Amino acid sequence: IIVGNTVLYGATEGEAYFCGVAGERFAVRNSGVAAVVEGVGDHGCEYMTGGIVVVIGQTGRNFAAGMSGGVAYVLDEVGDFAERCNMAMVELEPVPEEDDLMEKLLHHGGDLDHKGRVDVSGDMTSHDEERLYQLISNHV
Repeated sequence: IIVGNTVLYGATEGEAYFCGVAGERFAVRNSGVAAVVEGVGDHGCEYMTGGIVVVIGQTGRNFAAGMSGGVAYVLDEVGDFAERCNMAMVELEPVPEEDDLMEKLLHHGGDLDHKGRVDVSGDMTSHDEERLYQLISNHV
């Protein structure tokens, strides 16, 4: 674990990139931060009301409990994330494949290095692929 429990508790703005796993209650009550982390403990994104969290690793149990806003992207390589996610207030949706994104962008005359940049905190109902690409690129 690279960062301890309750990191980004109540965070309101900014960006955070963690090269490692966070402890329990990561980004609880996050209302505006964009964060990338390589795994989280139990209760990640609990009561989150805004912002963006990208988890490129495993999560603990009770993820997204009471989450009423914002967006969380979780890389689910094993396929068991739904078992650890509290589904009371959230829905799980896949993000289109990178190939689909590249195809769409190429038809518009550009590539991800020059096109597809979005305000990562803008419209949370669209631009998932571009948002993820931008945040993960910043993380690397």
